[in-house]
Amino acid sequence: MYETLTWDVDADGVATLTLSRPDALNAFDLTMARELEQVFLTDARDDAVRAVVVTGSGRAFCAGMDLSAEGNVFGLDETVRPTPQEFRASYDEEPYASGVRDTGGKVTLAIHALPKPVIAAINGPAVGIGATMTLAMDIRMASEKARIGFVFGRLGIVPEACSSWFLPRIVGIQQALEWVYSAEILTAEQALAGRLLRSVHAPDDLLPAAQELARSFVKDRSPVALGLAKQMLYRNGAAEHPLEAHLTDSLAMYWTSIGDGKEGVAAFLEKRAPQFSGKASELPPIV
Repeated sequence: MYETLTWDVDADGVATLTLSRPDALNAFDLTMARELEQVFLTDARDDAVRAVVVTGSGRAFCAGMDLSAEGNVFGLDETVRPTPQEFRASYDEEPYASGVRDTGGKVTLAIHALPKPVIAAINGPAVGIGATMTLAMDIRMASEKARIGFVFGRLGIVPEACSSWFLPRIVGIQQALEWVYSAEILTAEQALAGRLLRSVHAPDDLLPAAQELARSFVKDRSPVALGLAKQMLYRNGAAEHPLEAHLTDSLAMYWTSIGDGKEGVAAFLEKRAPQFSGKASELPPIV
């Protein structure tokens, strides 16, 4: 189905997405970019999928952008000279959509928009886009063999894939700047100490641990409540005033209280497992 990825969904609705270019250390190319965006905009939005775990095939997670491509290795049109005003006004139209927009950013925006838990199981080296793509995922777990680097400074380029938004929110501005300035390769323990990672695992334990964590998030949980909670936390964590949180919280509480919330309360009172019927594909509007 895909050239650079494999996709598997278990009986609990936990999907495992594997970057699969092992001979190239799962280096990110334009085909992988298109396929990752497609997965998160289509396959992962199927209501049978409750959560997604992302990992790499072989000994690497993703060794960064494949720099062996001819021409502009990032797939950009070198003849376009966009001004900020022109780009903002027409970023989703040609020539900007394919000639200027960062391919990694398209992927991370698709990941971020998915109203379901996404967990990175970083099994080995993850540098450049291999590191920044994980920032749009909700939780990052890593193998003891993982090595993570925001190495853009070594190539004379800048952090991409919306990482200038995600990274400071995850680790703080001081840590983010240090890692970007230094362009050093971090061990799993250094990344854990810097709050980039949730946990570090023995290599053979990583993927099962990530899948089990994903399963614990979705078993006996409302897909609607989970999807709204994800939207609320990301949006309101960057809001200017708590009133913004109050307004979205109020709408989300209203819609869940007359939806899956009724079943949740009934199941609690009757001391049984809930049977939620809401779908992540049918979230009520809260903004």
